[in-house]
Amino acid sequence: MESIPYDKRAGKIWFDGKTVDWADANIHILNHGLHYASCVFEGERVYEGDVFKLEDHTERLFYSAKRMGISVPYTQTEINEACKNIVNIQKVQNGYVRPLIWRGSEMMAISAQKNKIHVAIATWEWGSYFDPKLKLNGIKLNISKWRRPAPNTIPWDTKAAGLYMICTLSKHEAEAQGFTDSLMLDHEGNIAEATGANVFFKNQLGELHTPIPDSFLDGITRREIIKIANTKGIKVVERKIKPEEMKDFTGCFLTGTAAEVTPVSQIAKYNFKVCNVITGLNESYQNLVRKKSAA
Repeated sequence: MESIPYDKRAGKIWFDGKTVDWADANIHILNHGLHYASCVFEGERVYEGDVFKLEDHTERLFYSAKRMGISVPYTQTEINEACKNIVNIQKVQNGYVRPLIWRGSEMMAISAQKNKIHVAIATWEWGSYFDPKLKLNGIKLNISKWRRPAPNTIPWDTKAAGLYMICTLSKHEAEAQGFTDSLMLDHEGNIAEATGANVFFKNQLGELHTPIPDSFLDGITRREIIKIANTKGIKVVERKIKPEEMKDFTGCFLTGTAAEVTPVSQIAKYNFKVCNVITGLNESYQNLVRKKSAA
């Protein structure tokens, strides 16, 4: 059964400091966020009623806003509380939270100095980002023709709306070719990330190798997985990785707030196994987010 379109759902959304009906959380068509991508956002997971790493996400949201020249009309503490409140109001137990900040409609030009800054937070029940059956055996990726731009051309370390258009193009192309997602290279031709998740590889020595996040986000989940790996005595190497090096890796997985820990079985012509190291990291991550003691 198809899910309900997001504009047809019921409940409440936190909008500019007030809790409004879902159907009333509207903006004008001539807003700067839509026309010029003056919008930053976050994606957060709710586990058993609690938002995982909420403060980290809010801190990154404010950093993204600052990088985009946006002065947020609320404090981080206020946004943290608003996120918790809307999760409680919506009675979300295991789902997703989407805070976003955008420029309004006072000016419709490249310049937006007089535009009001708006903030909204929505939340809903949400399961696995990838099909659970596919995750069990590992998802398949192609290699995108689109590359992550050079870091001096975009605010690459932000979650800004406009930066995701090439991700949508890449994912659409991958799906049309029968893949689940797409691997993106950076401006130098090195491996960067998937369309919405960081990537790790395992070699025959049991080490994890992952690209240096110097033109794409250093994901919050990525950092947690590195911490978990360290506690398990697994060596993590952050370095530049060429696509042809994938022939030497035996395992691969993606990490992200939405993706969590998702095994990969294939990237283009390269094949990988879903090994115990990857399933063990996933189990430890699930224990962490659900506040269970390690087995």
